[in-house]
Amino acid sequence: MRRYSRVVDTTVTSVGVLDKAVRLLGGLEAGPRSLADVVASTGLPRATAHRLLVALEAHGLVRRDDDGRFALGSRLVVLGRAAAGALSLGPAARPALERLRDTTGESVQLYVRDGERRVCVESLESPHGLRTIVALGASLPLDRGSAGAVLRGDPAVLARGWAESVGEREAGVASVSAPVLDAEGRVRAAVSVSGPVERTTARPGERYAGAVVAAARAVERAAGLRTDGDAVAGG
Repeated sequence: MRRYSRVVDTTVTSVGVLDKAVRLLGGLEAGPRSLADVVASTGLPRATAHRLLVALEAHGLVRRDDDGRFALGSRLVVLGRAAAGALSLGPAARPALERLRDTTGESVQLYVRDGERRVCVESLESPHGLRTIVALGASLPLDRGSAGAVLRGDPAVLARGWAESVGEREAGVASVSAPVLDAEGRVRAAVSVSGPVERTTARPGERYAGAVVAAARAVERAAGLRTDGDAVAGG
């Protein structure tokens, strides 16, 4: 349900503390502000504004300058770069993901890491009636599934170049994932193929690892992350 704040003319959600925190961040968009200026621009009570600003500061989303004024924090720069990279990576990866889906006949996904979660930024479904479906934008655990192992940067996974999982996140579902790397060898995303164990078998890596790894390399080239001459982990 959408509601409107009586203090400022912006659309808000039903999660009051989140709305107030976002309002505070918006109030700092133009530059550093004293607490009094923040209160005046947001309409929040002084005690509430101070409490939330201190909490945002603890998370790196807000900082204080040399004059003690509140300003946007460096964590927002990191998050902004990650968001921009993920948004640009998805369209570049789509042709390779389409080929992977057509080659394997299974659903394919592209995941990026978001803290201790992984987010699906591209998802193509298998043509089979029985298939795995991961919604675009879905946020999934990082500690389960082959894509999670890739995005965690597990050394054994990176050395081999791919990971597999069977029933880790959801019973009856298997997956194989490979890392999308940049020129410095950092994991930028995970390409995954997933499907019911009835088709993938309990050892999906034997069937799909080659195709998934090839798709990851194609994504790297399409996104301009690496060239054919760059060394590849597990390759």
